[in-house]
Amino acid sequence: MNRSQVLVDLALQGGGSHGAFTWGVLDRLLEEPWLQIAGISGTSAGAMSAAVLADGWTAGGADGAREALDKYWRRVSRAAAFSPFQRSPLDRLMGRWSLDTSPAYLFADLMSRVLSPYDLNPLGYNPLREILAESIDFERLAGAPIKLFVTATRVRTGRGRIFRNAEITADVLLASACLPTMFRAIEIEGEAYWDGGYAGNPTITPLVRETDAQDTIVVQINPTERLEEPRTAADILNRLNEISFNSPLAKELRMIALLRQVADPGTGEGARWAHMKTHRIKSDLLATFAASSKLNAEWAFVSKLRDEGRQAAGDFLDAHGADLGERSTADLDILLAEC
Repeated sequence: MNRSQVLVDLALQGGGSHGAFTWGVLDRLLEEPWLQIAGISGTSAGAMSAAVLADGWTAGGADGAREALDKYWRRVSRAAAFSPFQRSPLDRLMGRWSLDTSPAYLFADLMSRVLSPYDLNPLGYNPLREILAESIDFERLAGAPIKLFVTATRVRTGRGRIFRNAEITADVLLASACLPTMFRAIEIEGEAYWDGGYAGNPTITPLVRETDAQDTIVVQINPTERLEEPRTAADILNRLNEISFNSPLAKELRMIALLRQVADPGTGEGARWAHMKTHRIKSDLLATFAASSKLNAEWAFVSKLRDEGRQAAGDFLDAHGADLGERSTADLDILLAEC
């Protein structure tokens, strides 16, 4: 598509290995020279993809960003090959990507309901720390032209904190992805942090306030709706997490919808919210995978999710590429009907 450049922001949700879907979306969007990324807000896996992209972009433009993302996810997949969380023969036989019958996963899930990560992992080991150190030059990231906003949740207050380029370290990214039942809280400047999804998944506010883009593309991983009522303990817990992780984002999008109905939002911040054009890229396929599959980073699964992300982004560009810079394509009014 030959057209003038459009400045966009990206809002990237978290979701474990399902973040490979976001990788695919980003890989496809980076092929379009007319799309210029002003800022990225990310949480958990979304924050890691955002940091890898911005660092890669600083080093080598769009091609550098695509290469950096590819290398990062290959490292994640290689590390996963040594994880005790592997699909069982039954899961493989049935063609399922979940770990629902994996002995190690079932044991760890049971222990997490009895013992805390401070008991099970007293040294706080996380293989992602080494992967992030190999994948990101944090000094270079501090001066990246793409503005980054990474959300983590303060354990003490329950409020979110947004970290910007110069503040982002491996600890910040690990804090944004710190599920409290799996990992010890990450301490930063004397404050303990948990997963940013509890406060913003991702946070839209800094994109509205601190970048010049008027279009925000939300890459959604967590399903907002499920047709079937969860019955098992695992499914109930998963749905609770989906609802709690989607809630902060829904509130911010609802604010945009409300301000659009105001006759005169003024010229200040209210006007910026009202004039924000919102778009969404998602896939119904993600809702078909069990929650345990978020811990499955086999290359075959990661590649499948990447390809699905590329397809979803391609379909979005085919349907709405011409709308970018002109109008919103996400239906936010449905959020008002839920009030």
